[in-house]
Amino acid sequence: MTENSTYHTPVMLQECLDGLNLTPGGIYVDVTFGGGGHSRAILQRLEGGRLVAFDQDPDARLQAQHIGDPRLTFIAANFRYLQRYLRLYGIRKVDGILADLGISSHQIDTPERGFSTRYDAPLDMRMNQQGEQTAADVVNNYPEDQLHRILGMYGEITNARTAAGAIAASRLNSPIKTVNDLKAALQRYAPRGKENKYFAQVFQALRIEVNEELKVLEEFLLQVPDVLNPEGRLVVMSYHSLEDRLVKNFINKGKFHGEVEKDLFGNDLKPLQSVTRKPVEASDEEISRNPRARSAKLRIAEK
Repeated sequence: MTENSTYHTPVMLQECLDGLNLTPGGIYVDVTFGGGGHSRAILQRLEGGRLVAFDQDPDARLQAQHIGDPRLTFIAANFRYLQRYLRLYGIRKVDGILADLGISSHQIDTPERGFSTRYDAPLDMRMNQQGEQTAADVVNNYPEDQLHRILGMYGEITNARTAAGAIAASRLNSPIKTVNDLKAALQRYAPRGKENKYFAQVFQALRIEVNEELKVLEEFLLQVPDVLNPEGRLVVMSYHSLEDRLVKNFINKGKFHGEVEKDLFGNDLKPLQSVTRKPVEASDEEISRNPRARSAKLRIAEK
């Protein structure tokens, strides 16, 4: 693959940079390198400084090689291992962390990755192509009640039980191996006129399950307070309510569920403070240029 500026168009790029409150000599982490759009922009604003980028996708590693900046350290790993790898590279504290969650435009637009409902391809959906479990493994091997759970919880579809039953019935006849196999199994249960949205929700559920996305996000967020310097910034962009809820709760409460804990004097016990009262959203102009920005919510916190 050659360097390609259209690999992935960063959403709310300027807002992310402003949120990080960059200082030229600081140490920053981009835990979702992707096509390198955010990383390139951060490097342009550093003088000295250092940037560490994480991404488990082999395509992202190729993109990183094109940058060729000695201030950039690329780590081919999942960002759930943030603290472990930073320590491996002698870094204890950083001044800012950026996470642009979800999948890149490149991953969606590469048919053989199986992320998109638009192309017929093997049901893969692994962000780490060395991972063992694919989406095909999930739909063919999971018990029906477990399929019901992930379709309802991660896809938020209203007929999750029916869809799980349809998948279980279809795979009895022949394995569900491709995108079109799965769509055929569910076609009659998709709301008329809203088929595309329905299948997108089904695919979201499978992708989250295959890549353990919510578990990874929780593990990552729990490490952030230990890694950030005082007044260091966390900037997280999410694209669906499940991710955003976890980020919001952790920033506001220091935990993912329940109410914020307090000390003996009634002060909130939470490591981060929200910088913005509400999540930042993309402008109408940006949405017209990049429709993917429509669902993005940007949250910024400071230690």
